[in-house]
Amino acid sequence: QVQLVESGGGLVQAGGSLRLSCAASGGSFSRYIMGWFRQTPGKEREFVASISMGGISTYYKDTVKGRFTISRDNAKNTGYLQMNSLVPEDTAVYYCAVKLRPGVAAESDYEYSNWGQGTQVTVSS
Repeated sequence: QVQLVESGGGLVQAGGSLRLSCAASGGSFSRYIMGWFRQTPGKEREFVASISMGGISTYYKDTVKGRFTISRDNAKNTGYLQMNSLVPEDTAVYYCAVKLRPGVAAESDYEYSNWGQGTQVTVSS
């Protein structure tokens, strides 16, 4: 079973950037599709982006297209979410997750089997 640990969250001003990392251990990271989700208090966890096993195919929530970039380095067992042009509405706890089932366009959290503990991103106006 792969374990995931996110890092890189923090406080940033609107218009700024952050890069989140997701370190995997205990499993073959390259066998999994990876996704990023986020959640704010009182709201459902929502999909942000996903990437195929080899990193060739990506899929994004419409509101982050052009601002966020998902990537992965299988040799380092690490995934990333580069977030640019951040806005206060991006404030949330961000989670990485992985799934074995095929299909990179996977927006439902139930499709993912393993999750990290989350990292807080706060964007001030």
